[in-house]
Amino acid sequence: MHEIWVALKEGFPFSFINIAVFGFAIGVVLERAYFQMTRYKVDTDEFMTQVKKLVQNGSLDRAVKLCETEKLPLLEVVHAGLTRMSRGEELAIAAMEEKMGEVVPALERRTPWLWTLANIATLIGLLGTISGLIRAFKAVGAISDPSLKTAYLSAGISEAMWNTFLGLFIAVVCMVCHLILHTRGKGFKHDLERAVMQLENLMTLRRVGG
Repeated sequence: MHEIWVALKEGFPFSFINIAVFGFAIGVVLERAYFQMTRYKVDTDEFMTQVKKLVQNGSLDRAVKLCETEKLPLLEVVHAGLTRMSRGEELAIAAMEEKMGEVVPALERRTPWLWTLANIATLIGLLGTISGLIRAFKAVGAISDPSLKTAYLSAGISEAMWNTFLGLFIAVVCMVCHLILHTRGKGFKHDLERAVMQLENLMTLRRVGG
C-alpha cells in the first residue's frame, strides 16, 4: 500500500483524477453485473418448456400465473404474449414486441460508458505523461547543479511513467469489463428474442391445430 501511495503521489494530480475515474468505472461494473445476475437468472429453455407444456395442455391460466411468480424481463415478455393470446396472434406478438422495447434498453443501459471511461483514462494518463516530461526537460534546462538536475529529471520521468501505466491499466480493465458485460447482455437479449419466437411458433401451431 505504501508503494501504491508513493506512485500516486509521484503521478499527482492526474493520477488522482484517474483513480476517481477508476472508482466510477468499478461502480458501473458492479451495478451492471448485479443487474444481470438478479434480473436474468431464469433458465430460458427450462422456463419455455414449462410454458409450452401448460399451453399445449390447455392450461393457459397456469402458464400466465407461472409468469407472475417474479417480476423479471423474460417472464414479463412471455406474460405480455400469453395474456393476449386469446385475442389473436397479431395482438399477442405486438404486445411482446412492445414489452421487449421496454426491457432491452434497461439491459443495455450504462454498459457503453465503460468504453468512454477507458478513453478518458487513457487521455488523462497521457496528460500526466506530458506533464511529467515537461517537468523533466525544464529541470534539465533550468538547473545547473548536476545532483539536483538528476533528482528533478528522475521525478519528472517517474510522474510520466506512472501516469502512463495508470491510464493504460484503467483503460484495459474498462475494456475487458465492457466486453464481458456486453457479451452477456447480447446473450440475454438473444434469449428474449428466442422466447418470443418460440411463443409465436406455439401460437401458430395452436391456430393451425384449431
